[in-house]
Amino acid sequence: MCHCMKKVLALLLLSVPKALGPAAELDMPLSSPLFSLLFYLTLLVLSAVHVVVCTSTESACYFCSVSWLAAGGAMLLMSALLCALVSALPKTVVSVKHVGKSPAPSSLRWSELDLLILLGTTGHVLSLGASSFIEEEHQTWYFLVSTLCLALCQEVYRNHFLSSDGDPRGGLNTEPGPEGVTPVEVKGCALLEDDRTCAAASAFKRLGGADQRMVLASPWAVLCCCRLLRALNQTGVQGAHRPDLGHWLTSSDHKAALSVLAALSLLAVFLLVQRRCSPVSKVALVLGLLGVYCYRAAIGNVMSPWQRGNSDISKGIVEARFVYVFVLGILFTGTKDLLRPPSLSLQAGVQARAVGLWEIHSGLVLLAALLLRPHNLPVLVSSLLVQTLMAKCVWKPLNHGVAEVTVMHYWFGQAFFYFQGNSNNIATVDVSAGFVGLEHYVEVPAAFLTTFATYVGPILWASHLVNYLSSESSSHSALRRACFCYALICSIPVSAYIILVTSLRYHLFIWSVFSPKLLYEGMHLFITAALCIFFTAMDQTKLTKP
Repeated sequence: MCHCMKKVLALLLLSVPKALGPAAELDMPLSSPLFSLLFYLTLLVLSAVHVVVCTSTESACYFCSVSWLAAGGAMLLMSALLCALVSALPKTVVSVKHVGKSPAPSSLRWSELDLLILLGTTGHVLSLGASSFIEEEHQTWYFLVSTLCLALCQEVYRNHFLSSDGDPRGGLNTEPGPEGVTPVEVKGCALLEDDRTCAAASAFKRLGGADQRMVLASPWAVLCCCRLLRALNQTGVQGAHRPDLGHWLTSSDHKAALSVLAALSLLAVFLLVQRRCSPVSKVALVLGLLGVYCYRAAIGNVMSPWQRGNSDISKGIVEARFVYVFVLGILFTGTKDLLRPPSLSLQAGVQARAVGLWEIHSGLVLLAALLLRPHNLPVLVSSLLVQTLMAKCVWKPLNHGVAEVTVMHYWFGQAFFYFQGNSNNIATVDVSAGFVGLEHYVEVPAAFLTTFATYVGPILWASHLVNYLSSESSSHSALRRACFCYALICSIPVSAYIILVTSLRYHLFIWSVFSPKLLYEGMHLFITAALCIFFTAMDQTKLTKP
């Protein structure tokens, strides 16, 4: 198994340059090497070694203890991965040599943000080999997100100075050309020799004064928001015992403050989500959020005007099921818009698909508001606020590519996973979310609700990624490229961690640190696979003109 993961990791590392490139496509010729001579020879050698080792008198091999069918499947997989690796390596080397000999266009030059993404991903993968870094992994993601915000600040201010007329430090100045010819921008972009920087600076210059100030302030606002969320839930081994704002809010002495905060958070959720919903979905969203507050009041988490003491506290089953009805209604409305027949014009079909995707996103937000504890509702509001700021004031004005936007969504999703109070310890899983609206334990709904409540951060950020690319990207292959980048950025840590856990299987903390992290990574990989299926299903290339 370790050898298979090493080959998978090698294939993923070969895919990194293409994932950060403009095309973000990898040609993996599995069919031709599968029937090649190398495949059959490798399979024959592995089978011979397996037979010789397992038929000896003293055999301590692991594969000898499993069935012959399972061992044969493992040998088939190793042979196929070896052939795929051998086939992909020459093409990668040839493309690198071709790029080195030809004049390097500016589109192939890596920006500072690309280098940050590569170094951050590599550093996170390397940190998984130490038990202390696994216990305090939230600090790694907090550092990466904060560094990302500072890098975005640098990019925003650089574009601001480049777009300033008459800037003595290399702004975008124009020289009058011949009569009847449009003036040409010469100095600032000539100094940088980067078409993408010039395009971003030009787009920044076209913004109004208020919009420019919003763009300049957005990265700082996101950074401040992330810093405030760190004080809400202390997590990890070193900080779990420290007092935080979440413990202060959940104490019985501050129930009124928690009630006001929950009501304001639900109101903010509606204001941030309703802008692109249909009128019917807006009404359902309002009623659903009211039902969320009623549910929390019914079980005694928050105060309500109609509640008298502790005698009216119940399980809140009716209120929770009331919210479930509106969640299913919003999801059904969004799915109906997505499945609208292609008899519409292309523009109407794209608009209907965008509305349907956003309504599905709003349905997931409503479900998250129901399952999250009241003191974690500010985390949900902050997630929606950061998504709005990044989409309107960072990604669109700065013309970020699909790969960069995808990786930033993944990073913020991981950070909000820990902002919620989660860690790599099983004890931090909120199992009470699996019983919301249920009278007794039902295995499948409880597992789904607990998983959704635990991974609500990555799920909502992946859903927002689909919405953003569907509405803002002009490329028809944007979702496919985003799916490839998202699968790659999620698979590299998992593949590396399986190799590390296999090599550290005799470590002192294998059961207390490494094994729980492996369970989290396995579930995260399962959710990533489901999200990639969702990406593929929502691909805009399926929209065809009638």
